[in-house]
Amino acid sequence: MTSTELKPSLRDLYITAAKEVECGGGLKAIIMYVPFKLLKSFNKIQIRLVRELEKKFSGRHVLIVAQRTILGKSYARDQKTNGLRPNSRTLTAVHDAILEDLVYPTEIVGKRTRCKVDGKKLLKVYLDNKDQANVEGKVDTFAAVYNKLTNKQVSFIFQ
Repeated sequence: MTSTELKPSLRDLYITAAKEVECGGGLKAIIMYVPFKLLKSFNKIQIRLVRELEKKFSGRHVLIVAQRTILGKSYARDQKTNGLRPNSRTLTAVHDAILEDLVYPTEIVGKRTRCKVDGKKLLKVYLDNKDQANVEGKVDTFAAVYNKLTNKQVSFIFQ
C-alpha cells in the first residue's frame, strides 16, 4: 500500500491536532486528534494509514483519537432546549471511548478495576486474542498514552 493509493480516501478527511507523547524507555508516540464525526471514516482506513505514518515517522507509534467534549455535572442548557447532560459527554463515557479509540483494530473483551490497599486503582483491560501478534508491541504505548490523557493507570492483557 503506497501513499498514492490512500490519497482518494483521505481527500475529505482532516485532523484537528497532533501531539507527541513520551512513552518511557526513549519511545515516543504521536496522537492524532480527529473530529468525532470523521472517526468512522478514519477507522475504515486506519490500519493502512497508521502503517504508512509509522514508516514516515520511524520509531514512533501513531494513534488516532476522536476529539470529544466532557461536560461537567453542573451543565445547564440554554433557555430553549432544557434537558439533561448527554451520557456521551460524561467523564467516564469519554474516558471509555478514548480507550476504545486507542486500541481500535483490536476489540476490548472485558474490563476489571483493581483497587489496591493503598487506594490506587488499576484498570485491567482484556483485549481479543486474535490480534495479539499485531498489537503486542504497542501495548506499553497504549498504557502510557492513556495515562497521559486521563491520569488513570491501565494494564492490557490478552484473553
